[in-house]
Amino acid sequence: MTNYTRSSWQSFFPFLSWHELKVFRVIRTDFIAGLTVALILIPQSMAYAQLAGLNPIYGLYASFIPVAVAALWGSSSQLATGPVAIVSLLTFTAVAALTSDPSEFIFFAVILAFLVGLFQFLLGIFRLGVLVDFLSHPVVIGFTNAAAIIIGTSQLYKLLGVMKPDSQLPYYQQLADVLSEIPLTHMPSLLMGIGALVIIFGLKKISTKVPPFLVALVVTTLISWGIGFESKLGGNVVGVIPQGLPSFSFPSLDAQSVTQLVPVAIIISLIGFMEAISVAKAVAAKTKQRIDANQELIGQGLSNIAASFFQGYPVSGSFSRTAVNTALGAITGFSSVVTAVVLGLTLLFLTPLLYHLPQATLAAVVMSAVAGLVRFKPIKYAWRVQKHDGFIAVVVFLATFFTAPHLEQGIILGVVLTLFLYIWRGMRPTVIVETKDKDGNFISAESSSISKTCASVSILRFDGSLIFANTGYFETKVLEQLSEKPKLEYIIIDAVSINEIDATGEEMLHELSRRLVDNNIELLFVRVHSTIMHVFKNTGYASAEWLDHFFTHRKDALEYIWSKLPGGCACDDECPLKTGPIFEDPVSMYTVK
Repeated sequence: MTNYTRSSWQSFFPFLSWHELKVFRVIRTDFIAGLTVALILIPQSMAYAQLAGLNPIYGLYASFIPVAVAALWGSSSQLATGPVAIVSLLTFTAVAALTSDPSEFIFFAVILAFLVGLFQFLLGIFRLGVLVDFLSHPVVIGFTNAAAIIIGTSQLYKLLGVMKPDSQLPYYQQLADVLSEIPLTHMPSLLMGIGALVIIFGLKKISTKVPPFLVALVVTTLISWGIGFESKLGGNVVGVIPQGLPSFSFPSLDAQSVTQLVPVAIIISLIGFMEAISVAKAVAAKTKQRIDANQELIGQGLSNIAASFFQGYPVSGSFSRTAVNTALGAITGFSSVVTAVVLGLTLLFLTPLLYHLPQATLAAVVMSAVAGLVRFKPIKYAWRVQKHDGFIAVVVFLATFFTAPHLEQGIILGVVLTLFLYIWRGMRPTVIVETKDKDGNFISAESSSISKTCASVSILRFDGSLIFANTGYFETKVLEQLSEKPKLEYIIIDAVSINEIDATGEEMLHELSRRLVDNNIELLFVRVHSTIMHVFKNTGYASAEWLDHFFTHRKDALEYIWSKLPGGCACDDECPLKTGPIFEDPVSMYTVK
């Protein structure tokens, strides 16, 4: 956007003050952004509604009031709320499990929107946005990739102009059925869909100012009308779309429907909000706006509740439309209000013009919208960072694809697997046996070329909190030193990475110290955090007979040991712990006071 100066703006509008000019400038910018987003949202919302198993009109209903409500009560000024692909697919899978009658879909979809909104609203009110953290990044990328592929390929039957597969079948069977009908492809539908894809992707490369989805919609609708796509060529079109604004009504909540929809409503709430908050934070990094996750939950919750009051289905923040809103310089939520007004005008006056819109065009809109969601690089990256995370992403991807249309099963499996591996890693923290190099630096004896350790002294670093889940593992690693070193006399525990200890861990240390003393071995501690030291003092472990077993630095512990071993250690040749100087951090973060 052009950055007009005060003087240039006043030359256009000399009768306005500088403050009034700024307000005018914001309104103008937001109006253009809101109008552009609306032009993108109209075809997208209709396509996503069909993805959810609904008449296209319900996509327009879900885009009318909710987009403004989310902007007015959320914390992001640029977030564009409305129907999105993944939430639409989740809505379809949830409702399809309850009914196979398309006429009943909207009944359950409205209830689902209300439950999703209520859950998000309550999470925001009670400031429980932290629950979203249970959906780890590997779970999200695995699910998103699988869902995007499912969404894209689910539109093939429209693109090919063949019969819709049975939605009750496993998705891979549905896909196989569609592919088996390729010889029966309706060529006019295929050409219409390919033409729409060419327009969408072509305009995206040529210009960012022209709404490609709307151009594809207008062009293909005009062609469809001109050539008699439905009447002469037998093509499938959208058909009659009701004209007028949605009526206000409270969702018909019955106990059975609510009970059946609550589990998937919770999943849609979390997935939808994660999508919304992710794009909101990405935009905030550019606009320097502060994002309040709990306030955004309230905004998203109220928008879904509003959708249920006006015959809509679950909505969320859109990546693509928010990006457009931001790129056009939207400053306040007024841009979303403009979007809502344009949608309202469309419902009032323009729906009859959409009769000849080809179904293949809506399929092209969905396919092009989710193409950017298929990204395997993040899965590969997660594998490099932590193989457990890469494994989770792959498992969730496969589970989501092969359990479809029951997509929630892939997410549930991913959450359970994430928690299990988190607990497993906590039960098996890294234990490093330390030695010294010739320059006096403490290094790992296992991951370096210097593997020799002292025969009389072992230094172990335990990288994790010492709690009930791993005390047995810690004790086992300590006792392994006894079996490996028959002449062992001292064990030094480098506690630099132990940030927490519970009653089980403290009791184990106390008992372990006594057992080692009975075997003429002393257990010493170095670099103990003050919080852990406070626990030791309260329990008496850092007093009386164990008082002199805690040291600030490893060199202090070694000096203590050498004073106790006048004859030297049991090493056959030069001891690695005695070679070279000893370097420690100049300022200690730890205390033994």
